[in-house]
Amino acid sequence: MAAVLELLPPPPLSAAGHRLTMASPSPGVASPSHWLTAFRNSRGSCRRRRPSFSCKAQTTKDFAISRRNAATLIFSSYILSRVDLHDTAIAQQLVELREYIDTFDGYSFKYPRNWIEVRGAGADVFFRDPFVLDENISVEFSSPSSSSYKSVEDLGSPEDAAKKVLKQYLTEFMSTRLGVRRESSILSTSSRVADDGKMYYQVEVNIKSYANNNELAVMPKDRVARLEWDRRYLSVLGVENKQLYELRLQTPENVFEEEETDLRRVMDSFRVNKIAG
Repeated sequence: MAAVLELLPPPPLSAAGHRLTMASPSPGVASPSHWLTAFRNSRGSCRRRRPSFSCKAQTTKDFAISRRNAATLIFSSYILSRVDLHDTAIAQQLVELREYIDTFDGYSFKYPRNWIEVRGAGADVFFRDPFVLDENISVEFSSPSSSSYKSVEDLGSPEDAAKKVLKQYLTEFMSTRLGVRRESSILSTSSRVADDGKMYYQVEVNIKSYANNNELAVMPKDRVARLEWDRRYLSVLGVENKQLYELRLQTPENVFEEEETDLRRVMDSFRVNKIAG
């Protein structure tokens, strides 16, 4: 048979003369949760008897609290514990990044440690997620003999640069298949000065590809367009060695929602470096 004590004013003394008092908290208790634990543990000790039970406790005026204060302390402890759990969850979600440094061509960036390098992909360097094959990162740059950039601002504003980036993407993804349609939009543009003192542009675009389920059908009702893929493309542009460098991130739109924090860490890590003469 268990005794349940609630945070209510004590009832009048019974005829049996039981006395309900509270013990003062243990010294050195700092946190609200520990303090409340001490409070719960100090409300009384019960000795089970047959056929009834009795409870004994001690109290002091210094420890007496109202129900409102007790509820406030319980709520505060709950909020603090939720914040700690949230911070821990965020820390656990961050993936480990590995740095790639190309001293010969003059750039560096970080990428998820479990991604694998794919050679012969057409870019200067290309890494891919081994599980999500549509998710990858690459770096390209202009020819040193045919370009003479002084700053990324030579491209105009970030919005001007975004239009050029989107046009380049659409050109590369041009398809000769019948019934293929592409929808594209510029999601965001920005500029920032990194810790190396250089200006970088960041561009985000979305491209969707639709294809008819039966492109050879005569009747329009038999040609139903379905979504093939929906991807986000994130580009970081920088200038050094009179060349324009571009870091490209490609990811499915639904994957981006889950990995946005890590992908933005990759974007922020991109640097263009002076090539030693």
